[in-house]
Amino acid sequence: KSNKSLSFQLLSPPYRLKMKISTAAATALLVAGGVSTHAFAPQSAQRVTSSSVLFASPVSGSKGTGEGWISNPSAPVNSEASAKKTLAESLKGATFMKRLSLLGSTGSIGTQTLEIVDACPDNFVVDALSAGTNAALMADQVMKYHPKIASMSTPEAAAELADRLKALNCQQMPSILSGDEGIMAAATIDTADTVVTGIVGAAGLKPTIEAIKLKKDIALANKETLISGGPVINPLVQKYGVTISPADSEHSAIFQCLQGVPEGGLRRIILTASGGAFRDLSKDELFNMCRDDPRAVQAKATTHPNWDMGAKITLDSATMMNKGLEVIEAHYLFGASYDDIDIVIHPQSIVHSMVETQDTSCMAQLGWADMRLPLVYSVSWPHRLKMPYRPLDLAEVGSLTFQKPDHEKYPCIQLAYAAGRAGGTMTAVLNAANEMANEKFRADVGLGFLDIPKLVEGAMEAHKADLKIDDVNLDDILSCDAWARQHVEEACQKLDSSPIIMV
Repeated sequence: KSNKSLSFQLLSPPYRLKMKISTAAATALLVAGGVSTHAFAPQSAQRVTSSSVLFASPVSGSKGTGEGWISNPSAPVNSEASAKKTLAESLKGATFMKRLSLLGSTGSIGTQTLEIVDACPDNFVVDALSAGTNAALMADQVMKYHPKIASMSTPEAAAELADRLKALNCQQMPSILSGDEGIMAAATIDTADTVVTGIVGAAGLKPTIEAIKLKKDIALANKETLISGGPVINPLVQKYGVTISPADSEHSAIFQCLQGVPEGGLRRIILTASGGAFRDLSKDELFNMCRDDPRAVQAKATTHPNWDMGAKITLDSATMMNKGLEVIEAHYLFGASYDDIDIVIHPQSIVHSMVETQDTSCMAQLGWADMRLPLVYSVSWPHRLKMPYRPLDLAEVGSLTFQKPDHEKYPCIQLAYAAGRAGGTMTAVLNAANEMANEKFRADVGLGFLDIPKLVEGAMEAHKADLKIDDVNLDDILSCDAWARQHVEEACQKLDSSPIIMV
């Protein structure tokens, strides 16, 4: 009723962030279209983890009912046809030669893929490279691997690359491109038979679709492709008969464990998670740290205890949205229902994931925390190439421990299960909203760590009325992706423009 300041808590306990704002600002924040009022529930409301209709279903449970399974998953598993394909490829022997197009060549996935090319020069040739703005590293890669196409994300970076290559007296100058046109040209180059998708985020969706239409196999390191585009990608994989082989550690582990498992043999998938940057903190310790020392939280959230990954994925690991996204990806890759995909925290990151078969046997894939291991299998499947890596020494590891994730500490897990169970375009909204919230947090615009799940849930709540389940097409996915990003952007602006003082 007045413009006096009042104390207000965003979200109910335990996801609250104490703030002091004006009455007018509070009213605007609650009723403005950018963020749902549910996401910013007052203290008297139920806690966010149980109040939303999205959370009506249990988080997991391995019911084994067979309901909600996909009959045609995108990976070559769980069918008679995939078993025959695996056998046929295996009998070809390990003297194969693959021609690669590498999307995201200067990132962690790209550079480690090129290390595999270095180790196996008789098996791989690089035909195309695409990257962001790191023209210096791209110039080195072009000089070493002689691709036919080199693409940068901006015209400025492409011009810098051209100048660097001229200065290096490059004798085999590639076609230098930029932007979406360049990525698409790299993904669809006629000579490549396998595309490694190392681009972070939904940007990898369109190039992957076009590569599939040209019957190129996909070494999938971009999980958002299936998370956002699963309803479109899976039918295309079946139509064009291509192979999608996962290149991240967890899904590669599942893929490896499923080799030889007959149709109908899989009962449950168990994804392992390191627990991220805050795994050693209790829920209360984390929430207190968010309240008392947000700068320390920001620094810690972008540092992973086990893996050397990009900034976006590292933050996703801290919120455990990364694992929630992997649940959705596992659903589309391997066909398992959400009731039959579980998460377990495994701090040592030695067991990369497990599968349980119908007779309750459990098979796991183990190895050091080295991204090259799943990458080499993704580009060489089903073969086993001899690699110069350090063998696993279980005696050195000593012990392997496991624990259940705390869903109140990590609300993003529930958001991902909820989006997956909702299906259709909801997973695209989840992914895009998370990407934007993740980006804003890393851009240091004033968002708190606990704002990330809050903003994602706000977008999901707002999308319920427009959720599309059946006949989802690429335009639907891209439209929902753009809408969700804008929704979070506007929500962040409302937060930024309000006179909020963190206590």
